[in-house]
Formats: sequence, C-alpha cells, structure tokens
Amino acid sequence: MNNGDMSILALIAEASLLVQLVMLILVLASVASWAVMFRKHQMLKEAEEAAGRFEEAFWAGGDLSELYREVTERPDYLEGMEAIFEAGFAEFAAGRGRPGQTPSNAVESARRSMRIVHMREIDRLEDNLAFLATVGSTSPYIGLFGTVWGIMNSFRALGQVQQATLSMVAPGIAEALIATAMGLFAAIPAVIGYNRYANKVERLEVRFDTFVEEFCSILERNAHAE
Repeated sequence: MNNGDMSILALIAEASLLVQLVMLILVLASVASWAVMFRKHQMLKEAEEAAGRFEEAFWAGGDLSELYREVTERPDYLEGMEAIFEAGFAEFAAGRGRPGQTPSNAVESARRSMRIVHMREIDRLEDNLAFLATVGSTSPYIGLFGTVWGIMNSFRALGQVQQATLSMVAPGIAEALIATAMGLFAAIPAVIGYNRYANKVERLEVRFDTFVEEFCSILERNAHAE
C-alpha cells in the first residue's frame, strides 16, 4: 500500500464519527448498487436472448398449437414473451369454446390476458431500478452533508486557537472532501446503470407491445377464417 493510500485511510480513521457514518452509508450504497447492476445485467441479457429465440420460433411459420404445446411442456417457469404468448393462446382457446362467444370477443379476451402478463413481466424487469435511481440522486447530497459537517468541525476547532495555519485546517477539510468523493463514486455508476438498464427495459417493453398486437391480428384472422 502506497503512502497516498495510507494518508487517505488515516484521514478516514481520524474523521469524526458522523463523517465516518456517512462514508459507511455511501460504501454500502455503492456495493448494493453494483450488486443490483450485475444482477440486472444478467436478467436483461437472458430476457433479450429468450425473446429473440421465441420470436424466431414464432415467425418460423409453424403451427401455433404445436408451439403452445412446446412452451407449456417445458419444466421452466415461463417468463417474458413466452409467458405472454401462453396466456394469450390459452385464453383465446378457452374463449372460442364458450357459448355465444364471437371471434372478436375471444381475441379481445386474449389481448386482456396478455396485457396482464405483459405488465407483470415489465414490473419484474424493472425491479430494483428505483434503488439505482435513489442511490444516484441521493449519494452526492449524503456525501455533501458529510463534507459540510467535517468542514464545520474544522472551523469550529480553529476558533479555539490564537493563530490558525493551513496545516491545522487542511486535514479536517481533506477528510471532509473524501465524503464528497465517495458520494460521487457511489452516484455516478448508479446513474449510468439506471439509464442503461431502464433503456433496455423500455426496448423490451416495445417488443412485447409489438408482439401482443401482431399476435392479436393473427388470432383475429384465424378466428374469422374458421
């Protein structure tokens, strides 16, 4: 460990209890936000790949009943576009068997079912994004609070001496500024992560919306053809 690291660690160790508490909060917030970002990266990557695979199978021109059977027979819990498709096809098939049910009503019932699953999937994908936004927006202010408190303590200590020198005030100001730096260190990655993953969720939402409308059009054509 070099001398710069030693001096920074020494400043943190000698900081007031409140400033140390602020630094601890910022470190925990940073660690938690990175954990959320790694988890969100994996989740959205899997969701995008799954949507691509399903779209390829859906638009391959095969029998929808056979595709529905393949999807529902999988042991895995259905998520994303597969879950939307399963809900819509199941509701459409059940709707056609109801007495007095028109094709338009069956399609509309399928659309409602898909919208419900669609909202559930988007809510799942957006999970913890609000935490990243909170860390990104509040961490600089938490760090600034620690800075203000540390500088205030330094100037209060200066009032108790006859002659103030730079060497007397510099350590207190330095330890206070570390809190600001830690606040930015926690906030910047969280803001970048939030913007990146919110954009990915938004693009998936558009893909889901498009699929719902296109699938409803196919169901309506099939219903009227029958």
